[in-house]
Amino acid sequence: MQPGPPVGQDKPRGAHAATLPLRLRFSGTNALRLEAWLRDWRERFGRALELEAERRRPFLWLPVAMGAGILLYFAADREPALWAPLTGFTLSAGFAFALRARRLAAMAALAVAAVFAGFAAGVMRTAEIAAPMLERPRIGKLTGFVETVETRDSGARIVLLVTDFAGMPAAERPKRVRVNIRAGSVAPGEHIVATARLLPPPGPARAGGYDFGRDAFFRGIGAVGSISGKIAGVPAPHAMPMRLALDAAIDRARNALTKRIAEAGGGQGGAVAAALVTGKRGLITEATNNDLRAAGIYHIVSISGLHMVLAAGTIFWLVRALLALSQTAALRWPVKKIAAVAAMLGATAYCIFSGSEVATERSLIMTLVMLGAILVDRAALSMRNLALAAMIVLLREPEALLGPSFQMSFGAVAALIAFAERWENRKRPQPPAALPWPLGPVWTAALGIVVTTLLATAATAPFGAYHFQTFNPFGLLGNAMALPFVSLFVMPAAVFGVLAYPFGLDWPAWSLMGWASDAVLRMAQWVAAIDHSTLTIAAFGPAVLACFALALLWLALWTTAWRWLAVLPLVLGVAIAGKPERPEILIERDGSGLAVRGADGRLAIAGKPSRFVLQQWLAADGDRRSPEDPTLRSGIACDALGCVARTADQRTVSYTRDRLAIIEDCLRADLVVTAIPWSGTCKARLIERMALSRDGATSLYRSASGWSSHISESDAAERPWTRRREPRQATQTARPANQPSAAADSEPEADVERLQ
Repeated sequence: MQPGPPVGQDKPRGAHAATLPLRLRFSGTNALRLEAWLRDWRERFGRALELEAERRRPFLWLPVAMGAGILLYFAADREPALWAPLTGFTLSAGFAFALRARRLAAMAALAVAAVFAGFAAGVMRTAEIAAPMLERPRIGKLTGFVETVETRDSGARIVLLVTDFAGMPAAERPKRVRVNIRAGSVAPGEHIVATARLLPPPGPARAGGYDFGRDAFFRGIGAVGSISGKIAGVPAPHAMPMRLALDAAIDRARNALTKRIAEAGGGQGGAVAAALVTGKRGLITEATNNDLRAAGIYHIVSISGLHMVLAAGTIFWLVRALLALSQTAALRWPVKKIAAVAAMLGATAYCIFSGSEVATERSLIMTLVMLGAILVDRAALSMRNLALAAMIVLLREPEALLGPSFQMSFGAVAALIAFAERWENRKRPQPPAALPWPLGPVWTAALGIVVTTLLATAATAPFGAYHFQTFNPFGLLGNAMALPFVSLFVMPAAVFGVLAYPFGLDWPAWSLMGWASDAVLRMAQWVAAIDHSTLTIAAFGPAVLACFALALLWLALWTTAWRWLAVLPLVLGVAIAGKPERPEILIERDGSGLAVRGADGRLAIAGKPSRFVLQQWLAADGDRRSPEDPTLRSGIACDALGCVARTADQRTVSYTRDRLAIIEDCLRADLVVTAIPWSGTCKARLIERMALSRDGATSLYRSASGWSSHISESDAAERPWTRRREPRQATQTARPANQPSAAADSEPEADVERLQ
């Protein structure tokens, strides 16, 4: 045995370690390793952040912060005051300026200022366009100025600036209405009178679904409906507003050119060619739209980045080539800058003439920034241009953030620019061998189409699945076949056609456009005929969409290795979306019908829900059946008084059309649904007309105690676009069971633009 050390003398450190239990030694070692690992990652994080700041990447997150402020605005249950976000913005901007010497603190303050700016933009936008919304269905004499006319397969859809309706006071009268006409013709700028049936803009068809009422409010539309009688022109009570006169003149020109192109191009090819030039898509049939969507090329009929770049590029090349023919101009004039100015003017005119939609405005802003860089002899930073475009669009139209057009177009462009940046900065030890002509250009063009289509499809797929519950797996094939025709024939012909139109020599260009568009449509039909060209996906919630959007932004906006952390929200979103919570019962907002999930897991229909609502229900459920499918009535027992259905756990659901039947069903069923107002007692759970008038479309989810309810229109929400609730009057008459839904003849069409 070794003698111990003298008293008072410390033992060597190794001796202490040797006397510690083995588990404590391991614990201390692991703690030291963990501390070193955390210190290393903290240093890496700091270096990455410094590098991102040097590359000015935090600036790209300002529109993201602005978007967060807009989402907070729409999440409020009542209309906020303007002074609150303006005060927050002022204080945050002041802190950012005061802390400018401390980079991280200044960036945080600037991000908070962007959040307040987005919130304030929402408040100001709502106050700017606020107008009365129709409270209940009305029939009466409608007079107003025709703002726009969109010719359709049968009749037309017009927007009227209302001057009078059924004697309603101006404070209650909608400012603008959208109506369908089946006969007769009107022109923009005319002041007309007709008997119209108007309805309040309907709310969502299901809880969490597309809110047409909110969309209509931000378009300035306070009612929708139809005109079935005679339309007559009458003297206006006052002069036409100057802005309306300008808009009407532009719309008349658009309609005239649309008709000219459609007639010269012929058939659906001519209709598509007209939509590419004027933005008027009313002549395109639903069958053609479905083929384009299934082929993944519906974006070609929605004027966006592809069309703007091709149009501006054609003008730029044409002007520069013409000026280069002159030796004096080529040597003494700034030919490139003159061509850039001409392209900017042409792109702006194209945007205005085609209707100035969100995707078109975004494309115009980016195009103007890039062409403007030529004027000041500076290179344009594409991702910064995209961020600037996003901030401008969000400040002008904050409601665009909620729509598929903004999300899909900006998502696709962000993915494409991010890939281009990585590709430009890649390590190139040795350039590849050049292929001989024409194999080299053909290979480059084909590879470009494949890569850009893959990137755009991956970036936009989550947004398309969220809004439309569909995915088109053969979009790569459709784009590879269609885009060469659009780039080489359609858009150049469109530019030359517009230039030749005033001279009456435009028909060859429109004929060429019609031929090329018809070829594209034949390709789309071939792709659409492939099995599973359109996959239906069950609806998922906004939390899943937020995970996918965060993953895309994190991957695209950062440049250092920590961008790969985007895999975390991506995996989380996929995990949640893979197991969607599906409602057991869906009830239409006016009680005209319902859907019950049976033992086979599929929906069965009772009553007569409108076709539009039934389409929305089936799509959200991931069900490919059409509204006319006879299997939708399987498992439902119906008679003259109502219908009875059973859920998967054998609970009884009764849909009742008769007052006496309500009393009987309340004693036997677990749930009673009726379109009749009812204030009596009921042993079963009862959802009647007045509850639906208050809550809107209702979804019931299975729970241990019965059903949990999700409603589409919360009674606590008091926003300018929400419906005013009908008073609880038991004397209100019910709509007969065999009468179609009140909104059946003017159901809204969901925004189906799929932009890439």
